[in-house]
Amino acid sequence: MRELLAAGKRPVREVWLIEGTDPAPILGEIDNLARKNHVPVRMVSQRRLESVQRTDTPQGVVAFAEPIESRDLAQLIESSAGVEGASGRKGAAFLVVVDGVTDPHNLGAILRSAECAGATGAVLPRHRAVHVTAAVTKSAAGAVEHLPIALVAGIPSALQELERLGVRTVGLDEHGEKSVFELGLGDEPVALVLGAEGRGLSPLSRRRCDQLARIPLHGEIPSLNVSTAAAIACFEVVRGRTRT
Repeated sequence: MRELLAAGKRPVREVWLIEGTDPAPILGEIDNLARKNHVPVRMVSQRRLESVQRTDTPQGVVAFAEPIESRDLAQLIESSAGVEGASGRKGAAFLVVVDGVTDPHNLGAILRSAECAGATGAVLPRHRAVHVTAAVTKSAAGAVEHLPIALVAGIPSALQELERLGVRTVGLDEHGEKSVFELGLGDEPVALVLGAEGRGLSPLSRRRCDQLARIPLHGEIPSLNVSTAAAIACFEVVRGRTRT
């Protein structure tokens, strides 16, 4: 909520704050930001707040804002040409492509890690996957206000388009021939492709990736949560770019 108001990238019509309780410091900050941005603030009862909330834990505040604007793939990789891209960041494109993740907490955590690692955009499918809901926004801790997102008809076709646009696509897969730490990811445009919980990458998406890479595991548990894998891979991109 704070990042929604601080970023100022999409209009907020109104903010509702719960009345009759001692406000937490963050609620006071949200109140101040809303008033500074000329957003109406309305004090409502807990019952009224709960009637419009879209998460299990609204934490005493709800905002009514315009939907997040969807970008196209070309906008997300503008930075690969050495100019300021859609995210306002400079450097080669660094995208995170999410292939069918259905848990909102996982998607939110992926977007948060991607934004923290300096990704220039995320690519999400329109169908058979979770969208950017209130629960995703909450789990992302404000990342959706800073990370440009493209919604595409299908991930396999998007991977073909990325190839045409000169972006190296790396799919995370437990059967990848190389470790993600051996890829030598530098300042070239790159897209990390993450599969769904349980089943991983779809067969067609797997075939469309330029290469597959695994994260080496050394314990008894055979797999990582997709959001954890995303964080490891994202910061390996950061490490590779820091070296160059």
